[in-house]
Amino acid sequence: MKALRAFPTGMAAIQWVFFIFANTIVVPVSIGAAFDLSAEEVAMTLRSSLIFTGAACVLQGLWGHRYPLMEGHSGLMWGLLLNLSASAAALGMDLQTIGGGIATGMIASAVFTVAAGLLGLSSLIQKVFTPMVMSVYLFLLSAQLIFIFFTGMLKLTPDGTLDVPVSLLSVGIVLLVTILKVKGKGSVSNFSILIGIIVGWIVYDLLFPADTALSASGQSFSMFPLGTPNLEWGIILTTFIAGVLNLSNTIASIQAAARLYNDKPEETRYNRSFTLTGLYTAAGSFLGLVPYAPFTSTIGFLESTRILDRVPFLIGGGLFSLLGLIPVVGSFFATMPITIGNAVLFVAYLQLFGTALQSLQGTIFNSNTIFRIAMPVLTGISLMAVDPVIFSQLPVYVQPLFSNGLIMGVLLSVALELSVNWERYAASNAYEK
Repeated sequence: MKALRAFPTGMAAIQWVFFIFANTIVVPVSIGAAFDLSAEEVAMTLRSSLIFTGAACVLQGLWGHRYPLMEGHSGLMWGLLLNLSASAAALGMDLQTIGGGIATGMIASAVFTVAAGLLGLSSLIQKVFTPMVMSVYLFLLSAQLIFIFFTGMLKLTPDGTLDVPVSLLSVGIVLLVTILKVKGKGSVSNFSILIGIIVGWIVYDLLFPADTALSASGQSFSMFPLGTPNLEWGIILTTFIAGVLNLSNTIASIQAAARLYNDKPEETRYNRSFTLTGLYTAAGSFLGLVPYAPFTSTIGFLESTRILDRVPFLIGGGLFSLLGLIPVVGSFFATMPITIGNAVLFVAYLQLFGTALQSLQGTIFNSNTIFRIAMPVLTGISLMAVDPVIFSQLPVYVQPLFSNGLIMGVLLSVALELSVNWERYAASNAYEK
């Protein structure tokens, strides 16, 4: 009997390894490209990412929320780091200065997150991050990441024009992954992202052999590769607020998992998850890693594979950490073409928009209550679309904050939810009809 059970458990664990891999590998490579890190530094952060991510999954599954939910690099924080690096010129700062401010903000938000967990503040935090705020957050996060991935998959030449062959390959990979995801059956659909990375990487190397991404020739270790912590208060404030908003990922993921398992988690599970996430974020800031959060997208993986047991998840997380202990693994994956990674993730995060739409199911809007969703979402997208340089006349402390559409949109949503009794307007309008 044990032999019969071992094979399915082992296969399920391997599926978890591939799922975690597909959702992790591009993050450190894209951050390395955005902050102009050396090949050795990218390889180091990539290996650290593998080790930390696998360990984070295991610890959350054993002691934190105790669901088989992937703990990975937060999409919110990932988008923030890419956004701030792209705004360096407009903010009048170099990448190392921005990276140092980010490191300080990450450490500060990590301390807050750990404190929230230890002090049992999960119930209070859930009152702030209402379902409507979460919907706004999901819409804006999908918009911000799609903007980043779309521009990232279209390679530019030194004179600023489009590199047509490379960009066409990216479009082809987008179509391939989309077809595999929509038309594929079973494992083909589940691992369309991984298939897209493998096929795209091979074709890229065949078509553009001289256009290698990175070549890591040796091992290196450096603390704070993005920049030494500093007191660049505008960057610190923006990163800290984003870190606090990142708590919403934990709430959304645990609530979604509870619905899937027909379970009602105790507040202590939220609090333990906060504590662990804060510890990962603090430790990861020393190594230039994007802060962590439970992945809501894991629910889709669980629903499609029906691998609901925790054991394969824990084994998969442990195996994933072991990959990071092999030096050649980091050096190899650091050479992945960044345009291919962005093309694959462009498709992956289209599903996040669907999650945002699903979060509004059952909600009825009228001419008054539509402001509840439209104002924060469209204001946030508008801020994303404008050049950050227009805020250059504002105090340097608030420039990064006001130029970040996602954070401003979510803060506006929180303010609207706390200050307006929307139920009164909904009832009033219904009566008028």
